[in-house]
Amino acid sequence: MEFPRTERNNVKRVPSRGIYDKENIYTIVDQALICFVGFSIENQPFVIPTIHARKNDTIYLHGATTSRMIKHLEAGNRLCLTVTHLDGLVLARSVFHHSMNYRSAMLYGSGRQADEKEKLLALEIITEKLIPGRWKDARTPNEKELKATSIIAVDIEEASAKIRTGGPNDDEDDYNLKVWAGVIPICQDFNKPVDDKLLQPGIDFPDYLNKFYEK
Repeated sequence: MEFPRTERNNVKRVPSRGIYDKENIYTIVDQALICFVGFSIENQPFVIPTIHARKNDTIYLHGATTSRMIKHLEAGNRLCLTVTHLDGLVLARSVFHHSMNYRSAMLYGSGRQADEKEKLLALEIITEKLIPGRWKDARTPNEKELKATSIIAVDIEEASAKIRTGGPNDDEDDYNLKVWAGVIPICQDFNKPVDDKLLQPGIDFPDYLNKFYEK
């Protein structure tokens, strides 16, 4: 299923790289550990990095009830949400044609405040998206913490993605230059976990964290 192409989500620069089907867009969104939320207050643009998680066609954002972004979005104002993965540095024979391989997505919608039932569900979704298995292991939020936290639900109205893969695209005359060209891959990885210095003796490393680190 695809998002309809509109003036707002249509990829204009190198349109052949544009992606509009939900499966590919949502894969890019779900694999990102952080997103950037763009909004405007009194003609002043803001872009805030934050944690996100998705359920079906809804993105959940969380923050303090006193947050400027949260207050603005829970009033129903519009936003733009973006994520980007860098997969490689593309080195061409000319400086002009240097590039990057990437997967990016841009989503549009309006914010709404989640009710109490949806709030707790959203916090679980966010936690489990980042660290599957953690919600049932760690202490869940108490009443005071829930009161201090707001969840913004963003029902996705329009979206598109843009993807670049492959090597450099040089000018024909430059292929004879004695200059190295190719791709330097970029990958994100997790290092060995470090125990909290106040960790009680006898607490084993949880099995559900083995996806981050194999002993």
